[in-house]
Amino acid sequence: QLYRDARECLTLLSQRLGSQKFFFGDSPASLDAFVFSRLAPLLKAKLPNGKLQQHLKSLQNLCNYCTSILSLYFPWDGGEMHPPASPSSTLRAAGADSGEAEEDPHKRRNQLLSVLVGLAAMLGYAFLSGIVSIQRGGTGPAGHQPIALEEEEEEE
Repeated sequence: QLYRDARECLTLLSQRLGSQKFFFGDSPASLDAFVFSRLAPLLKAKLPNGKLQQHLKSLQNLCNYCTSILSLYFPWDGGEMHPPASPSSTLRAAGADSGEAEEDPHKRRNQLLSVLVGLAAMLGYAFLSGIVSIQRGGTGPAGHQPIALEEEEEEE
């Protein structure tokens, strides 16, 4: 029953698309993104049971639809093409050719910021959960002396 429903759905999508480039004319809409996100894996993936995949491949307009979107929005998905290189990876590749790999210029700064954000998050949690508190010198509320952290742990 599930396969029959899925085949019927694919057939209806094929009929609705007809000979158009996209479901609502010449430019893509959110429906195109949704349909493509479901059809492309079904069309491209290696599946243990290919009944539904074979039905999709028999619907030539849906196959052309997926191929068109892949080539238009994902040109590196083709056989010989690769994803566009980022400037830093291009620099690293150039440095590797000359025998020395150039590091990301902001690597140190990013590491330091990561450590500081982590430290701030831990301290914030410690203060908000009451694990650590700051008390002014002298006696605490109701005449109690503040207990040092080590003493508190020993009492528990």
